[in-house]
Amino acid sequence: MADVVIIGGGPGGYEAALVGNQLGGKVTLVERRGLGGSAVLTDVVPSKTLIATAEVMNKIHRANSLGLQPVDPALSDLADAVRVDLGHVNRRVIGLATQQSTDIRARLVREGIRIIDGTGRLDGTEAVIATTPDGREERLPADITLIAVGARPRELPDAMPDGVRILNWTQMYNLTELPERLIVVGSGVTGAEFAGAYRNLGVEVVLVSSRHQVLPSEDADAGRVIQDVFESSGMTIMSNARAIAARVEGDGVVVTLADGGTVEGSHVLMAVGALPNTENLGLEAAGVVTTASGHVQVDRVSRTSARGVYAAGDCTGVFNLASVAAMQGRIAMWHSLGDAVAPLDLRTVSSNVFTSPEIATVGVSQSEVDAGIVRARAVVLPLGSNARAKMKDNRDGFVKVFCLPTTGIVIGGVIVASHASELIHVLAVAVASKLTVDELAQAFTVYPSVSGSIAEAARRLHGSAGDEHLVY
Repeated sequence: MADVVIIGGGPGGYEAALVGNQLGGKVTLVERRGLGGSAVLTDVVPSKTLIATAEVMNKIHRANSLGLQPVDPALSDLADAVRVDLGHVNRRVIGLATQQSTDIRARLVREGIRIIDGTGRLDGTEAVIATTPDGREERLPADITLIAVGARPRELPDAMPDGVRILNWTQMYNLTELPERLIVVGSGVTGAEFAGAYRNLGVEVVLVSSRHQVLPSEDADAGRVIQDVFESSGMTIMSNARAIAARVEGDGVVVTLADGGTVEGSHVLMAVGALPNTENLGLEAAGVVTTASGHVQVDRVSRTSARGVYAAGDCTGVFNLASVAAMQGRIAMWHSLGDAVAPLDLRTVSSNVFTSPEIATVGVSQSEVDAGIVRARAVVLPLGSNARAKMKDNRDGFVKVFCLPTTGIVIGGVIVASHASELIHVLAVAVASKLTVDELAQAFTVYPSVSGSIAEAARRLHGSAGDEHLVY
């Protein structure tokens, strides 16, 4: 029986533990904070729970357009009858995250996996030293080691979080009252999601973006939709502006920009990226190669440069998604314990930005097509033409499908819509299964449904071999 030691209990770690145990390994998992890691305790589960609440408020704000009016004639808008109790919201957020972590622990315990609460570090390539909070150490033999230690918020030296006025994303759930004016520094996924959520909760939001458009790493057409939605909601977007410092002043904060300008608010969220938690793990001594940024280098089966040592999740910098971390962890166990395994294929990964509307993507990107890296035909169908979207008054967004020019095989897509995270699975299956646009179009869809636009996009790609990019 192989001794398997996993350092880190996030999605990469706990999913690997379950697979390793299933394949007959003697699994020990070392986790310093709580099962589920940041994905469950401070990142994915909390933020998406907050966003779900904000989506309800967004619907209430738009209720008048659907003919829903407050009973009290003194109120002109249904939203005026609703108050956001942020303390209650955040207690629920934290409670759900804690319960999810508890459920994960219970599952691992039921499976017979040993859990050590503490930190771990490599002792060469065949052992791990686990240290508990009271300082006790235990040397664990390890035929196979998986590093799944995740990442933490990046901090600027002149804008260090205090947990009260200057916040990173893990500290946002400490708030008990809505900020009067929230400054969000960073327009990537984290910044955009929090900015959109707090604006929907009724907070005045200023988004400081170092680029000309929000979500610069996403599909450019999708980014434009979100920028337009943000601005139409009353959010202030400061484009091509770089924040270099933040300080508390009185009952508020002042953010200093690179051009010397300042922005004032009640609170500031610093969403300026993440750093891997790879310090003090004994990586160098064990021969594990890391990048200049501190990420662990891995191949497509999660192997590091050291024999018997694997890595998964955000600490690898491969693709910072919980689903990818979990798959990397499973692949590591399948490979190391001799089971059948297929290398990680990022072309089949679907991802989602939980703004309102959401942005979901899979496969090749528009930027790859524009750069000539991939030849593809594409169709874009605005949601304004979709009957179900009209019924729900959801008209911001589109469906985009990419296919190969000759064969018509679906190689990617983008969906910008309410619940795009649920809709993208259709395109993910098409990409993974190498379906053609004709095969995708011939599958029945419900009428009316937003998914009907996916089939319609596929139909419009039939016989359009001479057109590289069609917009309807």
